[in-house]
Amino acid sequence: MTNYPRSRSFSRRQALADMTNGFGTLALAAMLHQQSDAATRPEVDFVSDPLAARLGHHAARAKRVIFLFMPGGPSQVDLFDSKPLLHKRDGEKQTFVHPISGRERTERLRRSPFKFSRHGQSGTPVSELFPEVARCVDDIAVINSMHADNVNHNGACLQMCTGEQAFSRPSMGAWLLHGLGTENQNLPGFVAISPNQPAQGAPLWGSSFLPAAFQGTFVQDLDNPIRNIGNERFSSTSQRTQLDLLGKLNGLHKEQNPAESVLDARIAAFELAFRMQQQAPEAFGRSQQTLATQQAYGLDNPVTEIFGRQCLLARQLVERDVRMVMLFHTKSSVASACQLWDHHTKVEPGLIDTCAATDKPIAALLTDLKQRGLLQDTLVVWSGEFGRTPTTEGEKGTGRGHHPFGFTTWLAGGGIKGGIVHGTSDEFGWHAAEDKVHVHDLHATILHLMGLDHKRLTYRFGGRDFRLTDVSGSVVKSLFT
Repeated sequence: MTNYPRSRSFSRRQALADMTNGFGTLALAAMLHQQSDAATRPEVDFVSDPLAARLGHHAARAKRVIFLFMPGGPSQVDLFDSKPLLHKRDGEKQTFVHPISGRERTERLRRSPFKFSRHGQSGTPVSELFPEVARCVDDIAVINSMHADNVNHNGACLQMCTGEQAFSRPSMGAWLLHGLGTENQNLPGFVAISPNQPAQGAPLWGSSFLPAAFQGTFVQDLDNPIRNIGNERFSSTSQRTQLDLLGKLNGLHKEQNPAESVLDARIAAFELAFRMQQQAPEAFGRSQQTLATQQAYGLDNPVTEIFGRQCLLARQLVERDVRMVMLFHTKSSVASACQLWDHHTKVEPGLIDTCAATDKPIAALLTDLKQRGLLQDTLVVWSGEFGRTPTTEGEKGTGRGHHPFGFTTWLAGGGIKGGIVHGTSDEFGWHAAEDKVHVHDLHATILHLMGLDHKRLTYRFGGRDFRLTDVSGSVVKSLFT
């Protein structure tokens, strides 16, 4: 076999990038390693086809996940966790020892300025700030006993999305692709949508030490979700010829480097990019949606338009079997702070704005999924990285502080028992008190609903087996139908 010298004017990498009009980044994202539990499912070639759909460890209740992430920390005592005693003792001073710092602090209790009412046949209490979501409570399981370990945004966001507070770890979406692959080979298996970068940014949807093919595809520009998806310079026939040529070039290279198996995965990524040109415009666009559907999501109102577009896009993607979609509620202006739910001051007007922007789109998403028969096998999760204190913060006492010791998360669809409230916090809302659910428990539960055993879904790296739930986590089976 002739040795083909490397040339700076025609390197393999440059040829791939040039011939496919910018899809080189997709190929470079597909470098793979062996999968630790491949022996249990030997029928799948993880190297040449890392995103191939595969069976989980047990029968799944859900096929896909939509995670509605509210960065900043939504105030649980103002939204889903009504505290009559807090209202009664408003303004009283309380002295307590901070669980993380160990320092003694004195703060004033602050009642919620918003009214709570019971909704649905279940009678679930919901704040007046979420009138549309309240109409869907019979499909929702509210967890009022969530707790986490980090009091700062970056660490808490990391833990909620990756299970780890400080170090680089794969995101939940990456773990799902690692365990299940994707049913749709013409679209990304994991998509993260955010008008602005949330705290910590890319690690929240990254793959870390898992194969790069499992990282989320980040969509920031809602008007142009997938850049360079079209190739006006070449016809599809011409591109097909190019890809076939690339396959032959890599075949020659593999003959000289038989151990370099990642070449197959790189070419597979280019093949995905080629196929996406047919399906992505429809999946990521909204021209096919009726005016009534767009109005239901609030696309005709500037208050709800941005998050409404995110929710509608999430529905379009999951109905095409994208495995996981993460929506981040952030400001659209890059020049402004992203943590919309971080109300250290003016919690009242702040919550009015954030709830008004998300209430109708979220309710529309739940209703739309249900009407289309998708909610039964689509798990919807709503949460922030933590909650807020039941006391005042700021010079004028108009805000609430960070609070990971007791907050609210809710789930719907995908095998979840709707119309229930799981767990409680104490009488003031300081700490999770009964039926506590840690972030690791939440992750274990999500994986279980998707057909995966969190203890068996592992990946060997750096001499040890890693998993999403680290060394803890229990499935909360009382949430299941």
